[in-house]
Amino acid sequence: MKYILPSNDRWHGLGGEDGPPVFITPAPYLLLELAQWHAFRAHWPAAMPVGLRVANDVDIEALEPDLPRIGLVALQFPKLSDGRAYSQARLLRARFRYTGEIRATGDVVVDMLPLLGRTGFDAVKLRADQSIDAADRALHFFRGHYQGDLREPQPLFALPAEQAQRRASAPDFVDAGGSI
Repeated sequence: MKYILPSNDRWHGLGGEDGPPVFITPAPYLLLELAQWHAFRAHWPAAMPVGLRVANDVDIEALEPDLPRIGLVALQFPKLSDGRAYSQARLLRARFRYTGEIRATGDVVVDMLPLLGRTGFDAVKLRADQSIDAADRALHFFRGHYQGDLREPQPLFALPAEQAQRRASAPDFVDAGGSI
């Protein structure tokens, strides 16, 4: 999982004192709102990287025709208890085979990291009060999962015996005395 900090983020949005710009000059690594993309996609150079900020109530299927042109999809968690972006990420990876970066943004805390990874996210912009050290530890809470996911599609019971044993015998975070 990649952690996004302001100092290591090459993607940048458009801002302005008077609200969103009326005209957008294409530039590499612009992070656009979905409405901005729809307004300017016909004029966007095919080889120029573009990212989209997508609200968690957007039907992700609407992005399908544009996915080959999009380098980053930033999915939003407006509050901790709203998990619709998990489903959006899963659809992007599993149904549409999106290979670009999927980033979790908004109210993202370390407890969410294992599920973020299992559903297709590969980058996260943590909430300001969250620690990257705690996030690293959270990624190792569990040895494995009984159900399949995007990283390990086969459920534990369907794996060959030696592979299932190897996965089940990985060191347990709790046994190692770890804590957040």
